[in-house]
Amino acid sequence: MGIQRIESVTYDVRSGEILEETVRFFEDFGLFLVERTDEHAVLETLAGQTVHLDTAPGPLFPPSVESGPTLREVVWGVDDAEALERLVADAGKDRTVREGADGVHHTVDETGYGVGLTLARPRALDVTPRPANVTGNVGRWNTPLEAVGQVRPLRMCHVALNIPKAGREAAVAFYVERLGFRPTDVVEPMGVFMQAPGDDDQHTFLLCHRPDKAGINHIAYEVPGVDDVIEGGNTMIERGWREARKLGRHTIGSNIFRFLHAPCGGRVEYASDMDRADESYETRVHADAPPHTIWSLRQNRDVAP
Repeated sequence: MGIQRIESVTYDVRSGEILEETVRFFEDFGLFLVERTDEHAVLETLAGQTVHLDTAPGPLFPPSVESGPTLREVVWGVDDAEALERLVADAGKDRTVREGADGVHHTVDETGYGVGLTLARPRALDVTPRPANVTGNVGRWNTPLEAVGQVRPLRMCHVALNIPKAGREAAVAFYVERLGFRPTDVVEPMGVFMQAPGDDDQHTFLLCHRPDKAGINHIAYEVPGVDDVIEGGNTMIERGWREARKLGRHTIGSNIFRFLHAPCGGRVEYASDMDRADESYETRVHADAPPHTIWSLRQNRDVAP
């Protein structure tokens, strides 16, 4: 079939001080630290995807697309060796693809972001959603709920990258024509949402041209439910991290979200209840950008007198 999921991401954190801060950030966020040196750290989701933090990423990575700490590469996990060979050949028609010692094939996209291809190594998840109650459909009897506690993201579910407006068609075409993504929502003033062929999330990837410059926008992490989104964000704020966007539900994708600024660049998102889309879903083209949210948390001070 082809690409199944995000397998790993690599950030260039530039210094040991930022490395230390970013490790603390992601541990507070709920990832598991699995490797650590003075120059490098690896953290992991429950699904086995990895976040790599490097003070000086090696020669297999292209130059950074922006100054300061930022994302350097997204590695996509492919379902089998035959599909991997085909994708590597397609990606390499007009650019160099180099294989690393870890079996990841490294190249670069039209904007300059590092792109990796490797065999997916999914880890099975055993997820039991919290039972909910509503009149006529009771799922919980005689069992009061308790706090979630430390939130543990299940997986990285989508990546959003900013790109320049000039060349945006070619930027999207690389992922669609070479790597097999399909556009699910084309928002002409803003960007293109795309789904990986082996994923059922409404979008796995967004190329956003509205900022008209290259740079990491955000990476979203799925959590089991809305309690995790709210409690996770509250915990991060209590531990000194800055919220980037208050609680809401996106229009495209319908997921409930909460964003936080990450010291490694860009933002991270707690996300739950994303739309799923199968092959019958038809690409929607929006001449005007739809509202960013179906709803967002509003307080009295947000309403003009």
